[in-house]
Amino acid sequence: MPKKEFIMEKTYSIKEVADYFNLPISTIRYYDKKGLLPFVSKNDTGYRVFSESDFGFIKTICRLKDTGMPIKDIKTYIDLCMQGTSTIGQRKQMLQRHKANVLKQQQLLTNSLKEIDTKISRYDSKDSFNLITAQIKFVQHEKKGLKLRDPFIRDPFI
Repeated sequence: MPKKEFIMEKTYSIKEVADYFNLPISTIRYYDKKGLLPFVSKNDTGYRVFSESDFGFIKTICRLKDTGMPIKDIKTYIDLCMQGTSTIGQRKQMLQRHKANVLKQQQLLTNSLKEIDTKISRYDSKDSFNLITAQIKFVQHEKKGLKLRDPFIRDPFI
């Protein structure tokens, strides 16, 4: 059985790519200017032309950016990708470090969500008025004892 050739027949404009990834065109241009898109070709008139294989790289760039990786580190990662298989170990190390940072951020967000849920539950409580009033009185008593301004009294001249 003869081998099938894998031919990409479809190319995409910068607008189509921007729409697909829900990014402004200016972001794609910025990524290109910063060296994140060395795999993208240009046509005879100098316009960027994207192929389907470029979408995987762009998806990775977006995910790394969305998870807080700095542009310079994303560039390093893409540059390593462009060097081929000899950089697999370096890429893996980069991603492992980034994953550790993302997991730390995820834990911070989880803790923040718990705090938000606690506040929402408190406001949903039948005793919310009494709970909040008690908190206000506690703060006022504490501030008064420390000879600090009562934060719940508004200055009418402000």
